[in-house]
Amino acid sequence: MAEKRKRAEHTANGKRQSSDACPYAGKCGGCDYQGMSYEKQLRKKQEYVEKQIGAFCKVNPIIGMKEPYHYRNKVHAVFDIARNGRGGVPSGTIISGVYAAGTHEVVNIDACMIEDERSAAIIRDIRGLLRSFKIKTYDEDTGYGLLRHVLVRRGFSSGEVMAVLVLGSPILPSKNNFVKALRKLHPEITTIVINVNNRKTSMVLGDKETVIYGKGYIEDTLCGCTFRISPKSFYQVNPVQTEVLYGKAVAYAQLTGKERVVDAYCGIGTIGLIAARDAAEVIGVEQNRDAVRDAVTNAKRNQIKNVRFYNADAGLFMTQMAESRTASGGAERPAACPAEPDVDVVFMDPPRAGSDEAFLASVVKLAPKRVVYISCNPETLGRDLRYLTGHGYRAEECTPVDMFPWTGHTECVVGMQRKHI
Repeated sequence: MAEKRKRAEHTANGKRQSSDACPYAGKCGGCDYQGMSYEKQLRKKQEYVEKQIGAFCKVNPIIGMKEPYHYRNKVHAVFDIARNGRGGVPSGTIISGVYAAGTHEVVNIDACMIEDERSAAIIRDIRGLLRSFKIKTYDEDTGYGLLRHVLVRRGFSSGEVMAVLVLGSPILPSKNNFVKALRKLHPEITTIVINVNNRKTSMVLGDKETVIYGKGYIEDTLCGCTFRISPKSFYQVNPVQTEVLYGKAVAYAQLTGKERVVDAYCGIGTIGLIAARDAAEVIGVEQNRDAVRDAVTNAKRNQIKNVRFYNADAGLFMTQMAESRTASGGAERPAACPAEPDVDVVFMDPPRAGSDEAFLASVVKLAPKRVVYISCNPETLGRDLRYLTGHGYRAEECTPVDMFPWTGHTECVVGMQRKHI
């Protein structure tokens, strides 16, 4: 027993003692680098980024974590009933965890080396309450049952905790007693939300939400700004490394207090609000209406007045800005565009698929002096850099940041300059 515990211990410099430190290695598919020292992981990621980006600019050494464990502030679990005694769990037992890679078979997980430990404990205890409250788990094949998923988000700085119960129908039996029982086990929970997803879909969250305890959101502090985080808000899952990443992004923007900045894909306004302290004006653009609502609230919460947010497609918005700037003969300005369209810096932080050519063309047409590209996928980043460097921009420097230890994913930020300014 002592030997087993020893194998699971971490060492001070971030190494695992053995490949069997995680009991779910090879089952859940969440971590690509189990059994590999953290130093070796960083070397592999550095080599990968250099392969994808090295042809365009200098790639700095990757910035790793001092403590690369339990960094995820957002924990999601799917609920099910064990069948056929798989995974050593008796048939009929309520389980929660993740889908095994490439399947809809749930791997029962009690604790995860990359997820927030408090959040994982909340999910385990919700699992333990279901039978006493006669709450059945949702069956994807038949469409019967109630509880589909649980999502827990924790503010690492604020300590506030949100639990989201994703149900197949809007009625939670004895919801008041359920809230009391859960908060007795976890008084740190500050809000509980019911999200209804009654569609046969791979999407976790549905459209309808009801707050059954607290204010329906949490707040957290990042780079000196406080952000409101709703159930559907995009917020980076690793706050420690996010501060590193965003600090580097703002440094690449070379802000002097005179610049007009566009924050494309702005989400709840994180990068834009952080940059606003050093810019003349920030314009945030985001297609998700809920995120824009949070962004406006976040600006007020931080008393930042030199920022405006627009609910629009960022590529179309920037194209209209460019066209309105060059319009002559009294041409009418597009209604969505701000009155002063000149832009000095564009921050872009697209999803893993990167940006499409229409968006990249809009950046080129807008012609900011600098572009700061934040990417969670070096491969699509390389593809997009090829376009931008072929259309008037020079990539100056890339810094990889390890946002997702133990996985194969790497975040990068690239500073770009327009040629012949």
